[in-house]
Order: sequence, then C-alpha cells, then structure tokens
Amino acid sequence: MIEVCELTKRFGRITAVDGLSFQVRPERVTGFLGPNGAGKSTAMRMMLDLDRPTSGHVRIEGLPYRQLREPLRTVGALLDAGSVHGGRSARAHLRWLARSNRIAGRRVSEVVELTGLESAISRRAGKFSLGMRQRLGIAAALLGDPRVLLLDEPVNGLDPEGILWFRGLMKALAAEGRTVLVSSHLMSEAALTVDHLVVIGRGRLLADTSTAEFIDRHTRSCVRARTPEPERLREVLTGAGIRVEEGPHGSLEAIGAEPARIGELSAAHGVTVHEVARQAASLEEAFIRITGESVDYRGTDCRSSDHGNGEVR
Repeated sequence: MIEVCELTKRFGRITAVDGLSFQVRPERVTGFLGPNGAGKSTAMRMMLDLDRPTSGHVRIEGLPYRQLREPLRTVGALLDAGSVHGGRSARAHLRWLARSNRIAGRRVSEVVELTGLESAISRRAGKFSLGMRQRLGIAAALLGDPRVLLLDEPVNGLDPEGILWFRGLMKALAAEGRTVLVSSHLMSEAALTVDHLVVIGRGRLLADTSTAEFIDRHTRSCVRARTPEPERLREVLTGAGIRVEEGPHGSLEAIGAEPARIGELSAAHGVTVHEVARQAASLEEAFIRITGESVDYRGTDCRSSDHGNGEVR
C-alpha cells in the first residue's frame, strides 16, 4: 500500500502539490490523473524520496522510501524512460541494477522475456526507440519482483500491440495482490486499464473513487440526433417535456431521453432525422469536466473557428 498524507511541495512562490492525501491499495490498478502541471510527477518523485516535501509524508508498505531495506524489491518505478546510460546495452543496464540490489542474475532473463526485449538485449540503450526505452524501463521496474509499482506515463511511445500487452500486464500484477499506481494522459487507455482513480488539479485532490463511479458522477446520459430540421425537432422535443441542448456539428442532444422516444416523436410530427444514437459516457468527458478549472494552457477550439476564407472543421 502507498499512503500519502497532507503532502505539500513548494518551489519558491509556486505550490506544486498542495495538501494531497490518498491511499493506493493493492489488488487493483490505480490511475493517477491530472492536467499538465497538476503535480503528478512531483508527487511521484516525493513518493520515491527524490524530492523532499515541504510538509506531509508518504509511506510505502508502512515506511518512508528511504527506510526500505531493499527498495528495488519493494518498489519498482518508472519515472523517465530516458534515464539510462546510452552507451550501455540493455543487458548491462539490467545486470548492473540486479547486482547492485543483490538480485539473482536469472531474474534479468525473466524480465527481458516478459517485456519482449530478447532481440534488442545486446543493443545500446541510446539507440532504442521511445517504445523500446519504455519496455526497458518497465523491465527495470519489475526486476526486483516488487510488491509496489509506480509508473509515470508508461505507455508513451508504445505501439498498439505494446499498449495491449501493458494493459494485460498491469491487470495481472494487480490480480497477484500488488499495489499498482499508473499516471497517464491517455483517457481512452486509462478507461480500459484502471479500476480506481486519483485525480488531481493544481496540486489538490479532485477525486478518489472507482473509475465507474467517477464517470457516472461527472457525465450525463443523452441521445444525440442529427437532422436537417434542427429547429423543428427542438420544438417537438421540448413540447414533449424533453430538455434539449446544442451538440457538436449542429446536432441536438436530448437529456435523459430514450432513442426510441426520439424516433417516435420525429415520425409522428414528420421531422426528418438522419441519426438517433445514445451517447455513452466516457472517462475523457468526466475528466475534462472535473479538471476544467485546473487547466493552465488552452488552445483555440478549431472546430468552430474560421481562418481566412476556409472553415476549419
């Protein structure tokens, strides 16, 4: 288990992490989510005693990281896939980690096979692609067969096969009773991988709940209708007591309605409808809704902007 208690980190006048408290429990994959600059990486560095907190503390398996007798056997971490000596081969890197932590050499072969690095094990790490560096970082994190895993953006650079492999690996490790904390910006992947969410914004805790509960709480169900007669359809639906809002690309969204009801009303009033579809709630939608006020950098929404003589869609 990881226990984070009132964790705070200030860099001069900037508060990167602000009174953060949560627990990461075993037997499930916990997603650590937040916008850029939310404080995720800083918090993970403090968990590993790479940054000292201004106040508060972290306990891993009941102890601060610096007090763990065999840290690599307790905690496996991947914070930066590029932090490998580029002149060393993948084999040399893993062997050095094993020897320095009194881990049997046969474990190197096991993690190499597990992460699919056999064909590249003799190559210098500096020649690796980003995806291969990620696999090497994951192999290093697993080297001590740890009970706790901390992984910062581990699927960055992995191809679709690699992402699918990683998803299965995380679920299998959690099923073995390990504690797994994974940060990610890929909402679609997090929705398929994580069981529980810790969401932060501007260093503060925004949510600590199951993935399903988070989506249910911060999204709404609706039926999206596309029609060449949007004003007529709006009148028909509102006349039937259905709340209607503007959807993307000129569509209408009927809140709390059933698709069959929309179809029946459209037919009864002779309104042409090209599409009626229930919109499934998504983790991405819930995440954007809860973190909207915590985003520091925003680009222009080009879906509704005109540039020169052409419309960007």
